[in-house]
Amino acid sequence: MILIRHPGPTQPIAVPGVVLRPPAVADAAALARLYFDAYEPGIAADSEQDALDDINLTFEDGYGVLAPTLSRLAWADEELVGALLVVERAPWPDTPDCPFIIELFTARTRRRQGIARLLLTSCAATTVALRVEEDNAPALTLYRDLGFHDG
Repeated sequence: MILIRHPGPTQPIAVPGVVLRPPAVADAAALARLYFDAYEPGIAADSEQDALDDINLTFEDGYGVLAPTLSRLAWADEELVGALLVVERAPWPDTPDCPFIIELFTARTRRRQGIARLLLTSCAATTVALRVEEDNAPALTLYRDLGFHDG
């Protein structure tokens, strides 16, 4: 299912000890490890190498041009704990013509601590869309709470 959020008021939040910054190619290895570890085996990638290949493809604009002003990595000390990867426009025909969230994930050990909400509110000043599985109740609850609606 595609959800979209138009710009509007979003309660700013902070997560103690977590700082955001745009992703860089130099983050690819750490990002791939987090990406692989954040999902059940085989859901996002079958191996860490597959995850790295997928992240490298993201930096090579394989899923659309990465939007550095909207994409963010969440760091706690020197540990990558979350990522929001947004492209300027998704290349798939069933997606709206606006920035599109291709990935949002957090470290399993850091879930339910507000990191995903922090990442999403960092791009609240623009229209943005994403795809979510209809049976992913925690994600749907978060997205709807932040003003996303059926696209």
